[in-house]
Amino acid sequence: MTPASKASKGLTFDQVLEVARALPGVEESTSYGTRSIKVKGVLIARLREDGETLALRTAMVVRDYLLQTSPKVFFLEDHYRPYPWVLVRLSQAKAPQMRELLEDAWRSRAPKRLIAQHDGQTSRDVAKTRPGKKRPR
Repeated sequence: MTPASKASKGLTFDQVLEVARALPGVEESTSYGTRSIKVKGVLIARLREDGETLALRTAMVVRDYLLQTSPKVFFLEDHYRPYPWVLVRLSQAKAPQMRELLEDAWRSRAPKRLIAQHDGQTSRDVAKTRPGKKRPR
């Protein structure tokens, strides 16, 4: 198989899950009876019932950009229109972009401590960035 033919095959849910598992706190679960990806119990992506489409959490502005620039890969159904989710045709998806989108979804739902751990910050650095009460010295 040539690299070009391999790239044209898109991704499987297992490949998406493998990418997501590189992020702290990610776990495979189920949602609405299908396989899903969660961070600390919070849904960030799920395989749709057709087995070929991924529902992926994303910022609305990012979703709009994806829909405009890559309509063969990303689409919406009316149900998802008011929510920060986009539908992904896995057969058309590419690993580098999916890696970036999964990390964005993860960052939007992961606890601050996990994000700091991933970014190499210490718990003291995280405390400094939190609004509200200051830590006693």
